[in-house]
Amino acid sequence: MKLNITAKIIIGFVLGVIIGQILHSNVSPETAADIASKFQILSKVFLKLIKMIVGPLVFCTLVVGIAKLGDFKVVGRIGIKTLLYFYFATILSLIVGMVVVNVTRPGEIHQWPRPAAGTEIGIEGKKMKSIEEFILHIFPDSLFKALAENEILQIVVFSIFFGIALGSIGEKGKIITKAIDALAEAVFKIVGYVMQLAPYGVLGAMTGVIASKGLGILLSYAYLMICFFGGLIFFIFVVLWAICIVMKIPFWKLMKEIKDPLILSFSTASSEASFPQTIAALERFGCSQRIIGFVLPLGYSFNLDGSMMYMTFATGFIAQAYGVPLTLEQQITMLLTLMITSKGIAGVPRASLVIIAGTLTMFNLPAEGIALILGVDPFLDMGRSATSVAGNAVATCVVSKLEGELQNT
Repeated sequence: MKLNITAKIIIGFVLGVIIGQILHSNVSPETAADIASKFQILSKVFLKLIKMIVGPLVFCTLVVGIAKLGDFKVVGRIGIKTLLYFYFATILSLIVGMVVVNVTRPGEIHQWPRPAAGTEIGIEGKKMKSIEEFILHIFPDSLFKALAENEILQIVVFSIFFGIALGSIGEKGKIITKAIDALAEAVFKIVGYVMQLAPYGVLGAMTGVIASKGLGILLSYAYLMICFFGGLIFFIFVVLWAICIVMKIPFWKLMKEIKDPLILSFSTASSEASFPQTIAALERFGCSQRIIGFVLPLGYSFNLDGSMMYMTFATGFIAQAYGVPLTLEQQITMLLTLMITSKGIAGVPRASLVIIAGTLTMFNLPAEGIALILGVDPFLDMGRSATSVAGNAVATCVVSKLEGELQNT
């Protein structure tokens, strides 16, 4: 029997856990770390190949999507609907994270040892961008530089301008649009080749994490993880489900279509890894290509629901661990601040931790508190990556529905 890619990814995940735990239990920590780094080469190669195609794929799909919209007014209308939904979803995810951490209070369950001042947290030299820096960072110096550095938000900005320009020059624009559409087909072909390596990437990622951390760390952080993953499950299967009910979108049918992207993003702890699969899944579900091409790339910069939840949850957890109560007013301030500062973080490594560190400083909490969650962060990242994929899939369906371009509903 020939196994499909989903079955292979699940097998890679399970084998990675088993091999990683065997290594963690039977060799010294130094040897385990060394072997883990070698296994993670598989994961790093796969993610590098994904990053290699994400930039061109975003460019092609967004340019073609906007060019097919044709009218600048249509682009503006859809853009406004998209951004309004993104901010609505951001507020919901931030609130869910805040409510979960306040109700479950994981920071108070154990006497968490406070990290010493100056503890290495791996994000020194980084800081949250100011509003001015963020605005300037949005606009690319060069498309080729943005593509080379995989700056998704900058690629999106150029693609919007280029797509509008193509849509406004008539027949000549249609010729270029067809050429870019053909280029997108070639990129999707490359995607097919790269996805054959996904099981090996998952195997390497899980072996590396488990070999260095061990499954034992899950026991010491069990309550924290249960609380956070419970919040993620609530967001996907209650909040997103409720949105779909209101919009008359068949939620369970959508979940069935995007199960492969969810599994891949969970296994690799990368929402980018499943970007090509998500496009194909949404097309099968009935979303129009032009809406997918416009909304989904924007979502990877503006609508990372899992990361939003993590920011309020982790900040609240660290405050509880340090015994610092946050008033309702402070928590509302934190929510509003994160709503603004969290946008455009997709291309920044460990961006959630950077923004959490800045938020901690705002409330006079030591940034070293991040060390409390660093050990389990790779596991939490798996859940928030999958949640962000689900959130973007629902966002694309909502905008398609609002535009009357969602079939089979």
